Order: sequence, then structure tokens, then C-alpha cells
Amino acid sequence: MKRLLFLLLIVANLSAQYRSALPGYRYVFPRDHFDHPEFQTEWWYYTGNLRDTQGRELGFELTFFRQAVDRTAPPATWAVRDVYLAHLALTDITGKQFFHAERLNRAGPGLAGVAESAGRIWNGNWQVKWMSATTMELQAIDPRFSLNLKLESRKPPVIHGENGVSQKAQGLGRASHYVSLTRLAVTGEVKLGDEVRSVTGQAWMDHEFFTHQLESEQVGWDWMSLQLNDGRELMVFQLRRRDGRVDPFSSGTLIERDGRTVRLSKIRMTPGRRWNGYPVEWTVEAAGLKLFVKTRLDQQELVSAQPQSPTYWEGAVAITGDATGVGYLEMTGYRGAVSFGQR
Repeated sequence: MKRLLFLLLIVANLSAQYRSALPGYRYVFPRDHFDHPEFQTEWWYYTGNLRDTQGRELGFELTFFRQAVDRTAPPATWAVRDVYLAHLALTDITGKQFFHAERLNRAGPGLAGVAESAGRIWNGNWQVKWMSATTMELQAIDPRFSLNLKLESRKPPVIHGENGVSQKAQGLGRASHYVSLTRLAVTGEVKLGDEVRSVTGQAWMDHEFFTHQLESEQVGWDWMSLQLNDGRELMVFQLRRRDGRVDPFSSGTLIERDGRTVRLSKIRMTPGRRWNGYPVEWTVEAAGLKLFVKTRLDQQELVSAQPQSPTYWEGAVAITGDATGVGYLEMTGYRGAVSFGQR
């Protein structure tokens, strides 16, 4: 473990080994749902809002990170070419409880990894397995709770940004390749304590891969995935600068009912009430809509026990205003430096 922590500290100096996110990238699915080891940083975010048969509400997050360490390391079982971090969280909205866990692994003899041939992304006994071009099974086990969910995509993949890249700063390569599945129908079971609950709901998947990290003046971001009851979705994010201004490279995407997308360059995200330093109520103006976004439970902060892993807030939200719905909100950089790059 100490070696892993040391290697993570020097990752930033090895970016020359890796490919930059450049315009013109041609996505091919399902291949691009899996790993891209030629890029330094990669993540897969699964978040969703669920309801059990008694009407009790839950939120969940399962996130897999791959951070490249050294591409020159010779292939070997215990070689550390990449490290794999994973975060798992469950929000018991009705019961007003929040649980989260994390783990850090190297690939080793099958401890963690991504395998297109098996359709699998995993870290220990947390995994997502693709069963078809549109269907996944998500499983995660913690001593306090577990998830066993089936996710079926109702819309085609959404590619954010322009010309294959989501630009994050001025300059070629200061960007990411960013794709989402914005309407995943969910069925399955959640075990909380000794109780197994049958659940239904909807989820969202974000997959991003890149090499360039945040600029020195970009201290964090506020990101939302908003699933509207009228069949549309919104992804919006703003990058915050050290001087308190919003970075001009903040952006968003509107996904229409039929899956068509509209890039949003003009968005306004105004913070409201705060909890523990985090804005947990927001007004969002984008795509001709004025939406009020409010947390479904204030305490959804993931406090990391690992020094190389960020502490951040990520949780379920409710939407009112010109449209209604549910979604997820992520806020980073409110408690120190951000690791693992960018939105």
C-alpha cells in the first residue's frame, strides 16, 4: 500500500507517456465503454434514484477510477502499471442515513481491472458487467449494504462537447473524451442491514478519459445529471476558479426525448443554502429552463480515508421549477485539492 501511495504522488510527472484528448476522436461502441490505457486517467460513474415496493426512496453511487502510473513498467502479475480506486455509496433518503466505502487496488491476479472481452469493470466484489449492447448488471457488496441491479439503457450514448472532446481549458489537449448513458431503467434488489428490498428507478452513467489535469487556477467543479419527468435530461457543470469566478469552459448538454443532443454553452448555476460548506440547493438556468435543484439529504459527503483520494459531496437531488425530476449532484474542491483530474 505504501508503494501505491508513493507512486500516485509522482503520477503527475509521467503525463508525457500518455495520449491527449484531441478533437476528431471517433467513438466506437461498445469498445469505448471500456478502458483506454493510452490515457492517464479514466473513470466510470454510476448514480441513480430508486424506490422500493413500500415507497421508500434510495440513492446510489458506484464509481470506478483507473489511474495510470507507469507504462514503462514490464508486464508482471504484481506490476503497478495502473491503480484502481472505487467508491460506493448508498443514500437511505427515507431513513435519512448515508453510507459510503472505498477501496484501492492494483490489477494483480485479477484484483481489479477492465476487460472488454468479458464485458466487465471491477474492483474486488464491486463490478459492472455488460450483458448486451444496452444492458448491464451492477453488483456491490459492503458489510452494511449491497446492490444487485439490472440497468437497461433507453437512449443511445451521448457524447459531450464538440468534435469528440469536452474542452476544460484553453489549448489543444486540455480536454477529455466524455460519454454518458443518460436514461438507464433500473430493477433489482438493495440489501440494507438484514432487509432485502425490491427496487425500481433510473440511473445515469458517465465515462470520461483524459490525460490533462485541472489548470492551477481551477480549484474544483459543480456537476449535475438531471433526469426530467418529461423525458429529457440535462448534464451541466461549472469549473470554479481560485479567484471565485466561474471558468468560461463550463458547459452542458441537453438530451431530447428522442436522444438528440444540444450543446449548452450558456448555463448559469447559482448556489443557495449550504451544508458544511457545500451548496446543497441550486438554481440552474439552461436550455430555456429555470430549475431548482435541492438535495434529498444534506449529509451525502464522501470523506476519504486515503490521502490520494478526494473528499467530495455526491448525492441524490430533487428538481422543481419549469420541469420536475430527480438527479445527482457532485461538488469537489470545497475541502482541499482535487485528485483524479477533471469533469
